Amino acid sequence: MAKEVLLHICCGICASSVVERLRQEGYKPTGFFYNPNIHPQEDYQQRLAVAKKVAQILDFELIEGPYEKDNWFKLTKGLEKEPEGGKRCFLCFKMRLEAAKIKAGELGIPKFTTTLTVSPHKNMAVINELGKAIGPLEFLPYDFKKQDGFRHAIDFAKLHNLYRQNYCGCVYSRNNGVSLERGAGTPFQGVTGSVSDRQRG
Repeated sequence: MAKEVLLHICCGICASSVVERLRQEGYKPTGFFYNPNIHPQEDYQQRLAVAKKVAQILDFELIEGPYEKDNWFKLTKGLEKEPEGGKRCFLCFKMRLEAAKIKAGELGIPKFTTTLTVSPHKNMAVINELGKAIGPLEFLPYDFKKQDGFRHAIDFAKLHNLYRQNYCGCVYSRNNGVSLERGAGTPFQGVTGSVSDRQRG
């Protein structure tokens, strides 16, 4: 019987390689899309649509968390000029991982992890230490870039003609172009399917 794990999904493309790897290791992932950092809202909706499409293709449950952008702006107030990878990013990671832990607890799922470590632009050690420190549920620390996870994600996006954003997510990263792949931006053609009934927010 597969072991359950809640997978925080930062974007659908990153989730594609992570879901496959978790399944190879005997896990049954439930996706949780919680990213109040993504702005503007139009881009949030586009990334959510990609996550739904990936969930449909790979046949896993996807839960959409609340879009708490006002809370995110309050959390990061005064850190607008922080460099990428600085204190603002630390607080952003923490906010999303804490939400994932809470959701896992609500659903009775004993473990959680995140797709954030797929990106070569994210600090894997910081993310994993944050996840382990949150508790009390077990956080599964991974470096999902390994085993060509990043490359597999890019290949999956190209194969299915999925939109690839050209910045990390928040308005402060937008000018820096922190993307899954430099020069990315394939137009997204739309999706079918719906989010789970367990959706909240």
